[in-house]
Amino acid sequence: MEDGPSRIDGEIGEQEKNELAKVLFEDDSMEMDNDDAPLDIQACRMLSKFDDPWENLKDPHVMINFYKNIFPWKLLFLWLNQDHAPNYHFANREFAVTLQNDAYLRYNSYSNYLDLQKDMIRLNPSRFEIGAVYSVPPRDKKSIPKSAFRPILRELVFDIDLTDYDDIRRCCNDKKICRKCWKFISIAVKVLEKRLRTDFGFRQLLWVYSGRRGIHCWISDEEALKLSDDQRRCIVNYLDIFRGGGQASRSSLRVDFKGSSIHSSIKDSAEIAKPWFEEVALKDQDVFKGEDGWKFFKSLWDGIEFQSKLSKFDDSPSIKQWEDVINQESKLSRSTNSITNAIPNPKLSKQLNQINDIKRNIILHYTYPRIDLEVSKHMNHLLKSPFCVHPGTGKVCIPVDPEKVQEFDPESVPDVRDLLRELDRQKTKSQNANPVEESNKENSNLNGGESGIDDLTKAWSKTSLKPYVEYFEKHVTDIIKHKMKMKKDSQNQTNSMEF
Repeated sequence: MEDGPSRIDGEIGEQEKNELAKVLFEDDSMEMDNDDAPLDIQACRMLSKFDDPWENLKDPHVMINFYKNIFPWKLLFLWLNQDHAPNYHFANREFAVTLQNDAYLRYNSYSNYLDLQKDMIRLNPSRFEIGAVYSVPPRDKKSIPKSAFRPILRELVFDIDLTDYDDIRRCCNDKKICRKCWKFISIAVKVLEKRLRTDFGFRQLLWVYSGRRGIHCWISDEEALKLSDDQRRCIVNYLDIFRGGGQASRSSLRVDFKGSSIHSSIKDSAEIAKPWFEEVALKDQDVFKGEDGWKFFKSLWDGIEFQSKLSKFDDSPSIKQWEDVINQESKLSRSTNSITNAIPNPKLSKQLNQINDIKRNIILHYTYPRIDLEVSKHMNHLLKSPFCVHPGTGKVCIPVDPEKVQEFDPESVPDVRDLLRELDRQKTKSQNANPVEESNKENSNLNGGESGIDDLTKAWSKTSLKPYVEYFEKHVTDIIKHKMKMKKDSQNQTNSMEF
């Protein structure tokens, strides 16, 4: 086992030298020959940068050590295989890798998780993706007729990325993310959890942080695995409510539901999102702020009696504009239901229904999940593996508990470099406590072949990745238990019929 990378060229770049000299010597009052003079925080950070073997994410040793020592390979195998004994669910699975030089290799497959781990250590990819289960192991695709090689099983997957919310988020844009805009993801998870479990009956959902600004959902139910492309497309079309082919706009709503034509599931989704709407859209994002925002908001009420009574532009916050509408709606409702107005007024009743429709459309536009449709439609679509490292951020793609998604902080996600530092500290602590035992253990791991590698992969339990792997382990256990129960029930039914 390698302790970590050494600085190969042993040199500090000219720019780094200048930066270090600047923070060390810019204070003229510091005596150059005073070895006891304290260093300020900036100088300490600069010095630690040169002592840290894991500082550079692009250093190949970082990912090699992660794959060798931390990645939970066995659990990944059990999740995909849905059984302890290797079968075609894993052996016929496609793995695609992106190498450090950005070369992309598809149709890799492996007999077991140790072979997968060995090859990932050998290839040392910056990331790898998981594809479908094929009719034969993907590595053998060239040895059979092209028509015989086809996907036969695949989890139903969903991808939600915050770049699709750029027309409605004001706190960040492009690749940036913060806790405020993460709330859009939280709402999406809550809504899709309800739709996928209630409307379709799926139960084995795994939500995984994408490593930067999004989240993935993997559905491992047997019914989901067997869905054809057409069936997947139907599910996606059922869940997608936006018009305009996914084109975002700050000057129009992308939903337009009216009266009785709206499906009960959409009404329910609006009710789920409604408590979040004021906090996220109106307060955090202030989506109607500014003169353009005010004009857009006012235009949404065209044809409504109170439109002319809405507040004039005074750069009020969005929540104030929304409250103005609620107040006007209340006045209209009171006049409709007043005792003096004993004769029903169809016009006013129609206005109230229109107001409810507009309010619902606004809530849906600013809160409903914005799914990457193409990711979900095809069996052969590849998606980044759980526990991969995002090459741009160093963040690990950890599972997210949907019950606690609103508490999730993207900034607190374990970074691969921090995990390796944690292992180093743990190793140093153990060596100081039991130097002989640790030396023997390391020699055993270095010379122990497959068993040595397998032992090392349990090191995740000594890092901050532990709670996320344990959550994943519970999910995997539930899948395998359910699969075993289905097999047992099927066997009992067969025995009963034979009797």
